[in-house]
Amino acid sequence: MQIKAKYIIGIFLSGLICYSLIFYFKPFRPIEKNIRIEKIIVTKHKRTLDLISNDTIIKTYKVSLGIVPKEKKEFEGDKKTPEGKYTIDNKSSKSNYHKNLSITYPNQKDIENANKYDKNAGGLIKIHGIRNGFGWIGRFHLLFDWTLGCIAVTNREIDELYELIEIGTPIEIRK
Repeated sequence: MQIKAKYIIGIFLSGLICYSLIFYFKPFRPIEKNIRIEKIIVTKHKRTLDLISNDTIIKTYKVSLGIVPKEKKEFEGDKKTPEGKYTIDNKSSKSNYHKNLSITYPNQKDIENANKYDKNAGGLIKIHGIRNGFGWIGRFHLLFDWTLGCIAVTNREIDELYELIEIGTPIEIRK
């Protein structure tokens, strides 16, 4: 009986390792550099970031969100990812998280909402890569929501976004 249990556990662990390797090493298909991205749509409940060109989704990335992902950001420090319409207003390669694209959060509606709680709306919401020194985590960062309200992708993905996305590109973050 003990040999059978060890055999079953061995098969289970082997399957788990194989699945993890397939997940981690999923092929990366880059976008052609000449495509103009017109809009970004983040859908929180799907944990996706879609790039839109000519009213067509040309690529979808899986993302991690704020630690409290299901609710709309209400004020600074609530660890929620905002919802609404914003724009990309800056790019930085000097970041604690590989590279980032800055989002124009908060807008006037966000500020008014935070004022209801007598709190600051916050800011510094970004699309960013993995924390410097931890890039080896790669796609495993998707196993849970871990940011303080930002939208996280792998370093390879933020490298691609950094090159493709122009400052002024609209971004809509949906439930």
